[in-house]
Amino acid sequence: MSAVDAVTDSLAGLRDRFAALREGKPADYIPQLALADPDAFGLALVSMDGHRYSAGEAEAPFTIQSVSKPFVYALALSALGLDEVGRWVGAEPSGEAFNAISLEPGTGRPANAMVNAGAIVTTALVPDTPGEPAFGRILRCLGRFAGRELDVDEEVFASESATGDRNRALAYLIRSTGTLPVDPVPAVDRYFRQCAIRVTALDLATMAATLAYGGVNPVTRERVVSAEVAARVLAVMATCGMYDGSGDWLLRVGLPAKSGVSGGLIAVGPARFGVAAYSPRLDATGGSVRGHAALEAMSRRYGLHLMLNPALPGSTVTLVTTADDLPSAPSGERERGLREQVGVVVAQGAIDFTAAERVLYALDESGPDGGPVVLDLRDVTSVDSVALAMLHTGLARLTADGRYAAVVDPKDLLGPIDAVRERTGQDLPHHATREDAVEACARTLAGEG
Repeated sequence: MSAVDAVTDSLAGLRDRFAALREGKPADYIPQLALADPDAFGLALVSMDGHRYSAGEAEAPFTIQSVSKPFVYALALSALGLDEVGRWVGAEPSGEAFNAISLEPGTGRPANAMVNAGAIVTTALVPDTPGEPAFGRILRCLGRFAGRELDVDEEVFASESATGDRNRALAYLIRSTGTLPVDPVPAVDRYFRQCAIRVTALDLATMAATLAYGGVNPVTRERVVSAEVAARVLAVMATCGMYDGSGDWLLRVGLPAKSGVSGGLIAVGPARFGVAAYSPRLDATGGSVRGHAALEAMSRRYGLHLMLNPALPGSTVTLVTTADDLPSAPSGERERGLREQVGVVVAQGAIDFTAAERVLYALDESGPDGGPVVLDLRDVTSVDSVALAMLHTGLARLTADGRYAAVVDPKDLLGPIDAVRERTGQDLPHHATREDAVEACARTLAGEG
């Protein structure tokens, strides 16, 4: 048990809340997808620090389907640039279903890269050379976004290929307008194979977090695409990623997102996190019923809407150490020994959901396992209601794990002492200085507190 489990608890609570939804059913126009467990439901979140959280079937494998589209679009933009990709694929919302004939009058360009017509063209734009075949590029790129090697579900690929006449018809129609740069047969075959790449919800959350982090995978720390490409992908996701439901999604949830007919769903909080859901029951637009409900509730509960004004990005946690490393450490051997067992976490700025997660993680990482910890909030300017509840829950978990905590909180940001005691199960005197808090922890270790 640890303080940061408060984030996992939140995901688990959302899963429990919406697991009973029975609306919708798995996609059946691709026979292999119809075999999915309709009750599977997983949620995952990856922070900008690379911390991963999950609940439910977050490691159950499924095929990526249309959630692949933003990442292949990123690959095409990286290889060819915005102007060249824009010659072949537009960036306007279609207002139509994912498999609609959405071609621009006069040019024949597909409306955007998120609908099937645009995705087929985008996939066809990926450079294909003897030394580096196009699909190999796609598979490696998606693997870099996920932070691990991915593979193809050959059974799903065969099922899609056997039933994909509408996508073939779209490709031939686009070709007739002159806006498909390759033969329709290999183009659609490559697109089907792309959709059959196998992932988990944790993979998708990592991929989404890579876009959120400006193209850098926060788990592997590898730059996958440029910050400029990541921003452009997020712009198209925000306006087009949920097809004919994109406007309502942006209004209610307020996060760039992309759905897939296998039940995958991703959403991106720029500079904050990537989140993903997996549940095969689909609504009329081809999106996950449970995933949609859970992410909408999460956005409302934690104030994640893109148009809200979050805390400015920056270093929330400025120090994680032990008390004996502080300038005021005493010279006595016994005193130093006690202080070595006291963890110290110093925070600054405005604390929101993202910042609170960083603080909770730092509390777990500070000091020896099981030792007391000091949380210094003197440089914190504000704590919003969501972050306050998370900090209370995290401190309560430390209490349940037998760890003593002392807080430097002269502004009473955590609330009155009596309220904090009630919510955390621990007497947390609001010390005026860090040294006072360290001494309180040392006295506790010595059995004097």
